[in-house]
Amino acid sequence: MPEQTTRKQPTRTQPTRNRPDHQRVVVTGLGAVSSAGLGVTAFTESVRAGRRTTSEIRSFDTTGFPHVHAGEVHDFDPKQWLRRIDPEVWGRSGQFAASAARMAVEDAGLTAEQLAAARAGSVIGTTSGESAVIEQLVGEWVSGELKSLTPGTVAAAPAQRIAAAVNTELGLTGEALTLATACSASNYALGYAFDQVSSGEADYMIAGGADSVNRWAHAGFYRLGALAEEVSRPFDADRAGILTAEGGVALLLERYDHAVARGARIYAEMLGYSVNCDAEHMVHPDPTSIAACIRAAQRSAGVTPEEVDYVCAHGTGTRTNDSTEVAAVREVFGDRLPPISSLKSMIGHTMGAASGFGALICCMAVHEGFLPPTANLRRVDPALGPGVDPVPNTARPASPRIVQNHGFAFGGNNAITVFGRVA
Repeated sequence: MPEQTTRKQPTRTQPTRNRPDHQRVVVTGLGAVSSAGLGVTAFTESVRAGRRTTSEIRSFDTTGFPHVHAGEVHDFDPKQWLRRIDPEVWGRSGQFAASAARMAVEDAGLTAEQLAAARAGSVIGTTSGESAVIEQLVGEWVSGELKSLTPGTVAAAPAQRIAAAVNTELGLTGEALTLATACSASNYALGYAFDQVSSGEADYMIAGGADSVNRWAHAGFYRLGALAEEVSRPFDADRAGILTAEGGVALLLERYDHAVARGARIYAEMLGYSVNCDAEHMVHPDPTSIAACIRAAQRSAGVTPEEVDYVCAHGTGTRTNDSTEVAAVREVFGDRLPPISSLKSMIGHTMGAASGFGALICCMAVHEGFLPPTANLRRVDPALGPGVDPVPNTARPASPRIVQNHGFAFGGNNAITVFGRVA
């Protein structure tokens, strides 16, 4: 099937690995707000331990729901992280994004003032936007009238405010773009940020994603038959679906030569990416289209399948996703499948932030030397075929040089990013 890109990509005359230093893009800052912890260190430690951090839902009344578990962020106090924006006038997704961005900037050894003085912006992916805000407004409307809606809450509802929260918190005057390509949105955001930095349009870009747990998404996935009762088990023979989740994630991207000149710690190099659309079915992924996206991402990165040491899977834990994803990977890699694991087994499905968390753990895997695990795994589904290695239950010491990060979404929106160790 021909690749069907959702936006025009720049013409690249040479793979990323062969580009001059001023066109290479590296990741120098990481930030995470998740059920697995606040900050990159806590998040990574939890993942390496294979710790399941989902729990019973507290954010809304679950009366009537047969399934009541999700990956909520329980210990998040936005005032601990935010310096400029008032959490009272911003939605939960915006708070997640701005807090993760603040973490990433500090992790990169930069001040907000340094970033604000440069050509810098943000691009943040989401699935449901400010879903918690919208649910609050619906509740006000149902209990009263349209005129009873709180004006400040109405003002907090637009999804574009998620990226605006990042720019406002950090004083950035570059673009603030929110991308709503659902569960692949963070990878779309990373691709866009990559182009901005590589082309010289920006000195720094903050890319990632944010979403909040909400009643209607939980109900929707339950009605689709895609919701697990209590535990998500990607690649397991007894897998039953996803657990909804929330969080915010941010990666700070800059040029390689600039990072070296300022003595920055470099987690990984973003080698390339690709996006396409199945244009086939709203909820059923297409393995041929996904395989085409993988091949295009590897061409963009200038790598071959044999060089890829690890795949951070979309890995939702539904029967259809996991079998389709493995089939697509097998189409590209043949009999030699790299280890492939899923963060969603530990933190649930964070929707628009999902592939951003995947990108973060890919960078940490390259930087620290390990393979992230798939938790809750009891028996790999034999129907997936031979050679599937989900890195069961705890992280594995390794020295991955090139890693591949998957993001797929309803509507057939696929996005693949590729990261590598800096040579």
